[in-house]
Amino acid sequence: MACFVVPVAEAVVTTIAARIMKSKEKEASVRIGGAELAHAETQTKIPFSRKLKWLSSLLWGGSVLLAFEHLWHGEIVPWFPFLTAAANPADASVMMHEMATVGVSMALLVTAVWGAMVLVTNAMEKKARLPEPASEQR
Repeated sequence: MACFVVPVAEAVVTTIAARIMKSKEKEASVRIGGAELAHAETQTKIPFSRKLKWLSSLLWGGSVLLAFEHLWHGEIVPWFPFLTAAANPADASVMMHEMATVGVSMALLVTAVWGAMVLVTNAMEKKARLPEPASEQR
């Protein structure tokens, strides 16, 4: 019925937060490479705003697919109140229950998957970092 509304709301919040964070972040460079310093290169560390954008992209993509599925089954209509379940008070309570259970569960699952992605990425960045070369002292 309206389970996609909860991930949409989270997607709106994460999109706004990512844009605010991006405007406040500055780029950080990290030296990464193989065991040989001759082949080391400087790469930019992935900023948290980009990682947060991953979450908003996952949420927006899933929400669009769910909205299309609900539109396909006639649960979303192009006239007010747009959700067929919202027209009847008895159906509205069922819709709210679905949003509270299914919608929240989906949003939490997507956020947990994103959290795992961030943990793996952070571990890969940490493993790839090389110590900065010591300055030559005489």
